[in-house]
Amino acid sequence: MRDAQHQTFTTHDGVELAYRYWPGSPAPDEPHKAVLLFHRGHEHSGRIAHLVDELNLPEFAFFAWDARGHGLSPGLRGDSPSFATSVRDVQTFCDHLSATYQIDEDNMAVVAQSVGAVIVATWVHDYAPRIRSLVLASPAFKVKLYVPFARQGLALMRRLRGNFFVNSYVKARFLSHDPQRVATYDSDPLITKAISVNVLLGLYQAAERVVADAQAIQVPTQLLISGADFVVHRQPQEQFFDRLGSLHKEKHTLPGFFHDTLGEKNRCSAVASARRFILHNFKQPTGRPSLLAADHLGLTCAESESLAAPLPHNSLHDLYWRMTRAGMRLGSHLSSGLKLGFETGFDSGSTLDYVYRNTPTGTSILGRMIDSNYLNSIGWRGIRQRKLHIEKLLRVAMARLRDQGREVRIVDIAAGHGRYILEALQGVSPLPESILLRDYSDINVRDGSALITEKGLESIAQFVKADAFDQDDLAALEPKPTLAVVSGLYELFADNQMVGASLAGLAAAVEPGGYLVYTGQPWHPQLELIARALTSHRAGQAWVMRRRTQAEMDQLVAAAGFRKIEMRVDEWGIFTVSLAQRVK
Repeated sequence: MRDAQHQTFTTHDGVELAYRYWPGSPAPDEPHKAVLLFHRGHEHSGRIAHLVDELNLPEFAFFAWDARGHGLSPGLRGDSPSFATSVRDVQTFCDHLSATYQIDEDNMAVVAQSVGAVIVATWVHDYAPRIRSLVLASPAFKVKLYVPFARQGLALMRRLRGNFFVNSYVKARFLSHDPQRVATYDSDPLITKAISVNVLLGLYQAAERVVADAQAIQVPTQLLISGADFVVHRQPQEQFFDRLGSLHKEKHTLPGFFHDTLGEKNRCSAVASARRFILHNFKQPTGRPSLLAADHLGLTCAESESLAAPLPHNSLHDLYWRMTRAGMRLGSHLSSGLKLGFETGFDSGSTLDYVYRNTPTGTSILGRMIDSNYLNSIGWRGIRQRKLHIEKLLRVAMARLRDQGREVRIVDIAAGHGRYILEALQGVSPLPESILLRDYSDINVRDGSALITEKGLESIAQFVKADAFDQDDLAALEPKPTLAVVSGLYELFADNQMVGASLAGLAAAVEPGGYLVYTGQPWHPQLELIARALTSHRAGQAWVMRRRTQAEMDQLVAAAGFRKIEMRVDEWGIFTVSLAQRVK
């Protein structure tokens, strides 16, 4: 039996999480490889530690964490600041393992169960890691609550009383047929039966999104389904598998198995399948299918074409959206935000700057109420979170450049009003040597220049009119930038050739070792509302967006010569912000 070492790592918000480490014995001249284990809800790393020996992979190092609020990790039992926080913990964990044990991400395989499987599936969807393979056992995409309208009731109670905890109703004898597993579950002091409503509702929301958009997952995936599961529903698991975008996927339904799939009495067959799947994928090349032509072929292409197509005249669907547009037009006479959107485009720099300021304005109390509701829509909340993430990664990049003894020369090729660039400088010392803001819009150049003056940054910053898709113009930028920014631009254009040309221009301009901050929009819950009811800055045309999965966006950036090193995503999974470095 392999002995575990107890270790800790500091995650993204400064919390120290516990994990167990079993060193491997790789062959000479072979890269270090690892299997990462993620436990069920309520449990901890010790409950999944038996897999280290049962998988029988001595050349692999094994790691198993205690999720925050579980096992030896700190926090209220069964709680987390948010489900998205736990998902980001996975990325921080992998970054720690890469830095500490010299294990590349593409030499990692993941085995996860139940709630842990949903956390990992969300991580793979949102962050697009280049792990070698993924084994998901009984993912808890939809927990069986049994009480009618339980989820809606929990949401209502949370609104009234804030976060609270509910205890698991599941008895150990309904988790596994293994008498030892049942006995230790009931006697283990590190098992917590409670789960916070914040985590439970966040689990549901993330699971619905990941199941609906599983096509974005390109990692080879094995799904193990328990055939007699009293805890979670099977249908979302089947839907997830059917929609998976990976070319290498397999599904095993295990008759009679209870929810603790990898802790069942006769789990040897499931463990053997997982072992075979892991080894097979480590023998295969690490490449992923190219998504550079996803604008011409694939789900997001078809989705955007469908949204752009006119609806049958006077159909119920058509009437609904005509009424919606008419209602918004009526509201624009009272709401300043709606009025600005119709005048300049809901995707314009002027609209974004208004959303950033987040001050409801209108011609009356009713107008301000309408404006407040408009500004609090989930898309605009995501935009404001994106701004915060951009500012944080800008500060990270500036600090890295200073640590390397290099000048900070910033260019933003589609800056809007440039607010996020200029406000990111608050508290930064020394200030950048130069800031060049560019945009195609005369309004943005005018208002952005005024903002530079308002901030007192005329000595280092200037705003010019320019085309963000002119590759030659970008390549000729002087002085050569060490930090380029492109935010909210590529999401507005479906054409990958345009995006590729813009990125190629930036790659030619940015000094080797310099940085790029870029944004993405892999998911949006209001795509049809945006396409059917909102207008863009392009002469009042409908604002139809083609989503890019994070894997597609990262491939475009990599093709231009950048390597992604950090990433942020909002709690709804709508907007991502990434930091990449120009490969020397």
